Amino acid sequence: MRPLLLPGAAAGVLAGYLLIPGVRATPGLFWALAGASAGVLAWTGWLAVSRHRSGEPLELDFLAIRPHWVQLLAQGTVLAWWGWFVPAVYEFAPFILAQLVLAVALEALFSWTRRGRHTLGFGPVPVVFSLNLFLWFHLDWFFFQLAMVVLVYVGKEFIQWRVGGRSRHIFNPSAFALAVASLALIATGTTGITLGVEIAQSQFVPPFIFLVIFLAALPGQLLFGVATMTMPAVLTIWGFSAAYFAVTGEYFFYDAYIPIAVFLGLHLLFTDPATSPRSELGRVLFAVLYGSGVVVSVFLLNAVGAPPFYDKLLPVPILNLMAPMLDRAAAALAPRLGVAWAAAKSAVPTRRRVATVGLWAAVFATLSLTGALGDNHPGQYYPFWRDACEAGSTRACDYTGVMQQSFCDRGSGWACNEFGILMAETDRDFRGAAGEFDRACRLGFAPGCANLEMLATGDERLIGDAGFARGRPPAGELPIVLRGSKGPVTERDPETLRVLGCERGWRELGCP
Repeated sequence: MRPLLLPGAAAGVLAGYLLIPGVRATPGLFWALAGASAGVLAWTGWLAVSRHRSGEPLELDFLAIRPHWVQLLAQGTVLAWWGWFVPAVYEFAPFILAQLVLAVALEALFSWTRRGRHTLGFGPVPVVFSLNLFLWFHLDWFFFQLAMVVLVYVGKEFIQWRVGGRSRHIFNPSAFALAVASLALIATGTTGITLGVEIAQSQFVPPFIFLVIFLAALPGQLLFGVATMTMPAVLTIWGFSAAYFAVTGEYFFYDAYIPIAVFLGLHLLFTDPATSPRSELGRVLFAVLYGSGVVVSVFLLNAVGAPPFYDKLLPVPILNLMAPMLDRAAAALAPRLGVAWAAAKSAVPTRRRVATVGLWAAVFATLSLTGALGDNHPGQYYPFWRDACEAGSTRACDYTGVMQQSFCDRGSGWACNEFGILMAETDRDFRGAAGEFDRACRLGFAPGCANLEMLATGDERLIGDAGFARGRPPAGELPIVLRGSKGPVTERDPETLRVLGCERGWRELGCP
């Protein structure tokens, strides 16, 4: 019974969280951790009694499997870099640890209950890291964060098929849990209990984040040959985004050709070798379908009014189900294509893996140098969408309003006034416009006061003839309105800020 000290200790650690004042002050968090601790302890006790009665021993081994610790290092690097620039990540770290403790206990208990032996390793770490790179629940709803960890192991243990005479889990464990949680949140309209949007936005804040993700994933691509998935998927999404821009003059993903959260998923989510096709061509097909699935998911999510950040999560389980079919398709297509390596299995020679990664590095460098990937995408900044709105794009006007409202909420009277004008001129929503002009006036922006007084006349024809009052953003508001998706502007010198604004297309600043 000595191995049962492992889940017993896990239950104790989870119970220890209940002594922390902040946990006790958050009922949802307190009861989630209390329930997890009690559940692990009860399962451990039942297993001890049942094995004692049957006389069957429990075996415990340790084995550090290379895919697990390589993935751990890659994900840990991204989490560390992200957290260095976004303090909320490090603040959430104790709750990532709680999930990890639960995962260690669940993996062991499932193994002993079903097979009588367990091999302890690093496997729970990449599973938990993967969940937390893409979705957090508010602490009041932490039960669902822990429920995703449970769902990982339920899917891994009970949803299997036989491949090559061996039972294997069908779904990428963490992607399965993330997809189920996403569908539940979308169906119930409860996205607000998560920090999914904030995660997707804040991952773009750290500098050189595309490069960091690329470098972090590089060892795994060299060792396991998954560059044949990452590279085609990246090119598929970038190709669609570039074509969309060429046709419409707008960016499909608004502030990037490939959003950083999607780029992260292309490297550290869908590329699980155990649940993807085994053949090289099968993996290429898998990647193209994933990239296409991300794009289709955006359209579907927009159609149902759901946040688009679920786009990289939903396609993975569907494609996991298709993996054997894609291998069969690769075997059928290989002779027709006349490509010798097309039907080769994933255990390809080292030279071929190195050559593929070298090609992917060249592609990544090209996309970075041409601005397709990187920190300075024009779609981050207000002037691009303002110009597209003035050119007649309804979609651009909608996004312009989103940016103006965001600036207004951060304290820019100029942005409140501009948002009010947009509401009045585009939607003829004069009541809503009056509210925004009032906010602008209270923030000390004089044109907002003039527009509020004009609306008070109640004569919309006079408003149309006179036009609304506008003005330049005050110097004190420039750090707010010059902000892009990379996070706050820290510069405070007015002239330096004006030069930065001119570089980003702000004609409102009197730029030449």
